[in-house]
Amino acid sequence: MCWMSSHLDSPEECEPEWMDAEDPLFILYTSGSTGKPKGVLHSVAGYLLYTSLTFKYVFDHHYDDVYWCTADIGWITGHSYITYGPLANGATSVLFEGIPVHPHVGRFWEIIEKYKVTKFYTAPTAIRLLMKYGRQPLQKYDLSSLRILGTVGEPINPEAWQWYHEAVGQGRCPVVDTFWQTETGGHVLTPLPAATPLKPGSATFPFFGVEPTILNEHGEELEGEAEGYLVFRRPWPGIMRTVYRDQERFENTYFKKFPGFYVTGDGKACHLMSTAEVEAALTEHPDVAESAVVSRPHKVKGECLYCFVTLKDSKEFTHTLVEELKRLVREKIGPIAMPDFIQNAPALPKTRSGKIMRRILRQIARNEKDLGDLSTLADPKVVEVLFSQRCEAAA
Repeated sequence: MCWMSSHLDSPEECEPEWMDAEDPLFILYTSGSTGKPKGVLHSVAGYLLYTSLTFKYVFDHHYDDVYWCTADIGWITGHSYITYGPLANGATSVLFEGIPVHPHVGRFWEIIEKYKVTKFYTAPTAIRLLMKYGRQPLQKYDLSSLRILGTVGEPINPEAWQWYHEAVGQGRCPVVDTFWQTETGGHVLTPLPAATPLKPGSATFPFFGVEPTILNEHGEELEGEAEGYLVFRRPWPGIMRTVYRDQERFENTYFKKFPGFYVTGDGKACHLMSTAEVEAALTEHPDVAESAVVSRPHKVKGECLYCFVTLKDSKEFTHTLVEELKRLVREKIGPIAMPDFIQNAPALPKTRSGKIMRRILRQIARNEKDLGDLSTLADPKVVEVLFSQRCEAAA
């Protein structure tokens, strides 16, 4: 890429700088579960190839598409699926800065109608937020241009998936529920539209060339339905190359626990799956609009579940409601998943694109006041409110 100074009288050619395939493309800092930033480094060729291919096949891109990803462009989703992937395919994209409910709750649907968006990619948190307002805001707009819907950023509970599919996609648009990380560069588990049988709340199968498996604590592979560590057997083009200026941390974080495998971050896959299942169970209660579940240390069990629930308008948070929610989780999943703590959350800490900041929720659950940088939050005041309403027994 080159720039030309505005003071030049006539256009001048400038030679591009040819890069090696493994030259650094960018460094994106991510805190992960530890809160200590890691500089995730992606390379030129592998990252470009992988974002280009995943964009093309996961969104079934065609030349006449109008694509819209609502993510913050500064996050990995913005890098991979607003910038590099779409541009590498010559896609026509909508760029958006704002929140889903301003200046009105039909903002997303208004933009889809205005630009005749065909492929729409957003966060489950945004979907659950818009569910609170029902179907009426959608009925004011023509969403017939939509062909494919996508979700990114966190697991989507089946209830939100169904609403997205039926209310937004009018029952005719495949929903591609994509699982990936800053570290993976692009989708690693994802449906392919019209090719993969869809299952609400499931990211379904691995992308081409990706080989996932589940290991137990001893590094033994688990067959069939199982809970354990989600790992990958072999690399793919978009995988990060190192932690900037800290190769040792890169190796220790992602490869040391199970030599020969890439481990998806610092925690257990089973923990991620179980919190998603608990969230799905909580949101089945008629009074609950949204929920987020994180883990916190427990003196006896080692870890326990701490839940944040946002209620629908005019609903009251009571001891009776807490007991109902605990029973609901027990009935839907089992005694092992019953939460120890359920806290009222008038609002959840979210980025401007609607993604829940779970790192902050974990720190609130643990009563850790040093939260670091909160500049990406849409409303930092939410954090003070949540601290003031912590469960007393969790102090």
